[in-house]
Amino acid sequence: MACMLETPLRISVLSEVTATSRHYVDRLFDPDPQHVLQGVIDMKNAVIGNNKQKSNLIVLGAVPRLLYLLQQSSSSLELRTECSVVLGSLAMGTENNIKSLLDCQIIPSLLQGLLCPDLVFIEACLRCLRTVFISPVTPMHLLYADPTVIPLLMSQLSLSQRTQEYVTQIFSHCCKTTEHQTILYNHDAIQNIAPLIISPSCKVRMQALKCFSVLTYENPHVSMSLINVLVVGEPLLQVFVRMMQRDQPVEMQLTAAKCLTYMCRAGAIRTDDSCIVLKTLPCLVRICSKEHLLEERVASAETLAYLMEPDVELQRIASTTDHLVAMLSDYFKYPSSVSAITDIKRLDYDLKHAHELRQAAFKLYASLGSTDEEIRKKITETENMMDRIVSGLSESSIKVRLAAVRCLHSLSRSVQQLRTSFHDHAVWKPLMKLLQNAPDEVLVMASSTLCNLLLEFSPSKEPILESGVIELLCSLTQSNSLALKVNGIWALMNMAFQADQKIKGEIVRCLGTDHLFCLLSDSDNNVLMKTLGLLRNLLSTRTHIDQTMSSYGKQIMQAVTLILEGEHSVEVKEQTLCILANIADGSTAKELLMSNDDMLQKLKYYMSHSNVKLQLAATFCVSNLIWNEDNGSQERQDKLKEIGFVDILHKLSQATDPNLSERAKTAMQQYLA
Repeated sequence: MACMLETPLRISVLSEVTATSRHYVDRLFDPDPQHVLQGVIDMKNAVIGNNKQKSNLIVLGAVPRLLYLLQQSSSSLELRTECSVVLGSLAMGTENNIKSLLDCQIIPSLLQGLLCPDLVFIEACLRCLRTVFISPVTPMHLLYADPTVIPLLMSQLSLSQRTQEYVTQIFSHCCKTTEHQTILYNHDAIQNIAPLIISPSCKVRMQALKCFSVLTYENPHVSMSLINVLVVGEPLLQVFVRMMQRDQPVEMQLTAAKCLTYMCRAGAIRTDDSCIVLKTLPCLVRICSKEHLLEERVASAETLAYLMEPDVELQRIASTTDHLVAMLSDYFKYPSSVSAITDIKRLDYDLKHAHELRQAAFKLYASLGSTDEEIRKKITETENMMDRIVSGLSESSIKVRLAAVRCLHSLSRSVQQLRTSFHDHAVWKPLMKLLQNAPDEVLVMASSTLCNLLLEFSPSKEPILESGVIELLCSLTQSNSLALKVNGIWALMNMAFQADQKIKGEIVRCLGTDHLFCLLSDSDNNVLMKTLGLLRNLLSTRTHIDQTMSSYGKQIMQAVTLILEGEHSVEVKEQTLCILANIADGSTAKELLMSNDDMLQKLKYYMSHSNVKLQLAATFCVSNLIWNEDNGSQERQDKLKEIGFVDILHKLSQATDPNLSERAKTAMQQYLA
């Protein structure tokens, strides 16, 4: 009997809720304006904190009617204001609520409301607009699609502290691209927002500061323009510095530090400026400590990493400030015990922030150790550091994996670490696993790290080779991603250096000669340089040179000819001439050069070139061709003398560049021996 009663009771409750919601909507259509006003006020009180009621009212069609009432000039200002308040409350519900409001064209209606002279109504409209625009489901372009919107919002900044807060919050949230920055800048955002940085309202100051942080991010033009901005006679930069003082809210300190960091990275402030070295950097290090909220520690670590990434001196200063390297190890100790947490919401919160903390720590370690050997040593000697990096490579969070491999890449620049920590922890194994299946951004960083692990002095090179890495790297060279293509070739180049013929042959076989020569005609300079480097390493050691040229000599000579005749940089042509010098060092391969009159003429041309690097490389090639100790040297010497090479060598022996002069004299001695 109880089971039979259960369903009717649920229907009864739902019907009652729906009936109540319907009653609120029906009152919006009452012919008496006072009844409508009271109905809207009652609706406002009913939806506060009640997402279910908000959703019901939207489904029952309350939004179009509220927008209609809001736009009618015949509606009283009080009614129009209350309508905007209710709409703002509905916008604070679920993301689906926002989508419904957008579908009903809420933004144009609220913007129209800003033309009304009544301040209270304007503030209500702006508050609702703020709520809509800061939602993640609201498309940013809606703010910029109509060119009249930004000027309209700018004009509201002079009305009240509330309008200042709402407008600046809209700007700071919706400025995501260089184009957005440019639009706001061109509409005098700096001049209009700068005075707000000293507003009596902390909320206004905070939102103005956030505006400057998004406007300056990776934008040299905006950053430079802030240098000369004065606020009541005081440079804006000094206001930012003052906002980093300990007596200010931490969020304000952090955001001011972001502004100065972004201006510094954009080139508007020198890295050795006192406001960076003595104020910004210490402020960020301080907020990394465990006394602060998790969100603050994450944001501060990431900002600090960005600040010092390109500057070794800032890295050294940071590494000795407040025991930062050791302090960051605490980022890996949260949450202390997942099993002890019984509250699901708390568990989700803790796990999310645990990922963010580890990501931030890896990023900061990567930045700290990107240049200085002593700092890298200090990082790897930190408690369980290498184990943490290895674990980070297989984390569920893609952001943590990316940050961990970035940290590994930074440390892999150290010869000492490659020979010790990297070898002891066999980091190549999880790295290879990561390369099997990962998004491109992770693959780029992982393959960059692999390039370092494949250097000649790395103990990891041998086991990596045995793991079948050649096929993987060859597949990267065919990637649509330029960075992955370059890294694939780079790693193969490192692998081929002083390798045995078996490995070199496997590289050529797996890569395919057609693809190899396709890479030699690539339009990207970096791809071309790395491919030439690979070919140069393949063509080293006499027996290897002869074997490779006997199989692929015709194609290689064609590729070299095209490069030397093409419009390429000095670096590309120098590398190509070095390949010719290697070919000239072969026992049988050098005959491919001697029998190619066109190539010999090219060598003469480059020996007389205006660029010393090209002269040196061409002269070295000729020196190898005429080397006395090689079989057939006399015949080669006679032929080259006949076509004018000795005269050029004699002239080069008197060159002002000492290296070129010495190289030419060495070649000339072959004729005298």
